Formats: sequence, C-alpha cells, structure tokens
Amino acid sequence: MTISSNTKIGEDCQIFHSASIGAIPQDLKFNNEDTIVVIGDRTKIREFVTINKGTSSLGKTVVGSDCLLMASVHIAHDCIVGNHVIMSNLTTLGGHVTINDWVILSGGVLVHQFCQIGEHAFVGASGLAVQDVPPYILAAGSPLVYSGINSIGLKRRGFSNKDRKEIKGIYKEYFLSNDNRKNNLEKISSNFVDSEFKNNIIKFIKSSERGII
Repeated sequence: MTISSNTKIGEDCQIFHSASIGAIPQDLKFNNEDTIVVIGDRTKIREFVTINKGTSSLGKTVVGSDCLLMASVHIAHDCIVGNHVIMSNLTTLGGHVTINDWVILSGGVLVHQFCQIGEHAFVGASGLAVQDVPPYILAAGSPLVYSGINSIGLKRRGFSNKDRKEIKGIYKEYFLSNDNRKNNLEKISSNFVDSEFKNNIIKFIKSSERGII
C-alpha cells in the first residue's frame, strides 16, 4: 500500500494491501497545491482502494469514521464521505461528491462529480447517479430512479414504523404525485406535520444544485 505524508488517519483503521491514499488528484487543474486526505477512526480500507487528496477548491478529501471501503473503490479529489458509509466493490466517486452518514452504495455504483447522496440512502448495484439522491430512499437503475424508501436499512437503525410511514408518505407525495415537483414540495410543507425527517428532506431538495433523481 502507499500512504502519502499528507494523509491524516484516525485510530484503529485497517488498510489492506495495494491501497493508495493521498496521491495527487486526477485533475488537470491541480498545480501541486498543499492539500490533504483525512480518514476518521475505525474505517476499513480494502485492497486496491484509491483516495486522492484535495485541490485548492476544498483543500482536502475526507472519509469519516466507521466506514467500509471495499476492494477497488475510488474516491476522487475534494469528496466528503460521512460516517458509517459502506462503499461496495468497484464503486467510484467523481470529484466534489458528498456522501452523507449511513449511506450504502452497492457494487459498481458510479457517482457523477458534484452529486450528493442523502443520509440513510441505499443505491442499488451498478447504479449511475448523475443527480442528487435524497435521504432515506432506495434508488436503482442507470441513471437512478426512486424505488421506494430504504425500509430495511431504516428499520435496522431504529427508525420506528411511524417514522418510516411518515417518510414514505412524504416521498409518495414528492415522487409519485401527478403534479409537478415544485408544487409537490409546497404540499409537503403545508400538509405534513413538522418533524426532523420532513425538515431534512425539504432542506436537501431545496439545496440541491444538480437536481433530484
């Protein structure tokens, strides 16, 4: 394995052979600026994983704590990967991607640069993300489409039946209504009781720059 000196690695991480961490980014604009990679605690980095350091745009590439990066994962420059994230074999992130906490990316998933994946989302195998994936959902296909909420993952992480029902209702209104999405979002704001889940979903959608799948 190769770990560059500009890499900060947390406690109790496991790094397997042939991994490359902290190499210069595959970005033609990179001009040898002083940037870093930061890895949290207890993260497992399997064989042939590559994590490039940041550029002057952000200055760093970050992988959180308690993550599992399976074989041949690639994390490009200026990505931010949260905590408890699983990236399965051959998953690839373009530059400036944000992966929030508790996301699972199945094998062979490709995420376009500048995309965001919301917390507790699950992306099916060989999925292509060219727009943002909102929190709590199951997305599949190439390009990705909404395939329901991540019921199994949410249940495993302690979301109650009431929580899951609320999230499912919000996304049914947003994705499956015959109205346009702007109007659907206004209906969600008006018709659903304020909650952590509702507020997170609305905030994520409104802040999206690439649009929602």
